[in-house]
Amino acid sequence: MPFSASATLSSVTIAPAYRARSLTFVAALLAVCASSSALAQAWPQRPIKVVIPFPPGGPSDLVMRTAAEKILANLKQPIVIENQPGAGGNIGAASVARAAPDGYTFLFATDTLLTVNPHVYKSMPFKLDDLKPISVLSSFSQTLVCNPSLGVKTVSDLIAKSKTMPLSYASGGAGVPGHLSTELLLSMTGMQMTHIPYKGPAPAMQDVLANQVPCGLLAGPTVLPHVRSGKLTALAVSGQARSPSLPEVPTVDEAGVKGYEADFSLILMAPKQVPDDIVAKFRQAVVDALRTPEATERLKASDQIVIGSTPEQAVAKVAKDFAKWGAVSRKIGLSLD
Repeated sequence: MPFSASATLSSVTIAPAYRARSLTFVAALLAVCASSSALAQAWPQRPIKVVIPFPPGGPSDLVMRTAAEKILANLKQPIVIENQPGAGGNIGAASVARAAPDGYTFLFATDTLLTVNPHVYKSMPFKLDDLKPISVLSSFSQTLVCNPSLGVKTVSDLIAKSKTMPLSYASGGAGVPGHLSTELLLSMTGMQMTHIPYKGPAPAMQDVLANQVPCGLLAGPTVLPHVRSGKLTALAVSGQARSPSLPEVPTVDEAGVKGYEADFSLILMAPKQVPDDIVAKFRQAVVDALRTPEATERLKASDQIVIGSTPEQAVAKVAKDFAKWGAVSRKIGLSLD
């Protein structure tokens, strides 16, 4: 006999007290849903804060400030960017994880916050599921450069040179993309190079320029002017695609290290309880802002490729890179506590 809600209910005697409690629960649930829907429809009614857990002037700043004006035009509320650096992004991330889930506080950070930090910090001030990824907004890679005096022009040259003399490489610090990218390269090629960490890519680049350290895998915008002037030799880029700023430079994979890929992303996140309607509305406003021709060209000039992924794609990329960088971190015994 086919299921019939009316027949089933008519054949069951429901105690008045139980029925009253059930109706009260349903009414409360409907009220919560109505309240959430009303909140999403009215949002935003005041400025929206985006926490960037790194110092001013980095890639996250550039992307969000590029988008801010267009977001204002779309949502009729300004974007307030608040830099909260410290502990590899953990301090700013923790503040967002604890923020009220009302759609007025978001987090924008390099994906290493989620894919590397949990492996290398013994004590994390927030849980990964306190935050939900909304979108991979852009991706970027690192550029492998060497001082011309080393006499290498390709990745194969560097591998051969490493077998004849001790080599070192500079990065912007322990656990940053350049460090991880190089260690992945070393593990895949058998090269031996000593890591020399600096407090940021700019001082690292200065010592490569001065030939204090022969090579470095550093952010594209940092090294680009010096590659073009001939003061640094670009051997390869770490990502799966060539850099729009240096299209003549091959990827590491194209240079002969098959299967190598070290792309990094900038990810927009929210406290996990922010209503999905608000998340979707804010994500679309940011993605639309970055997909304008002027924004895309501005970011391309800084070696950033606009992505604008869905939340599901963002979660999948985080999971994939979490496993990859976890393996690299364990191999080199990286610990930042």
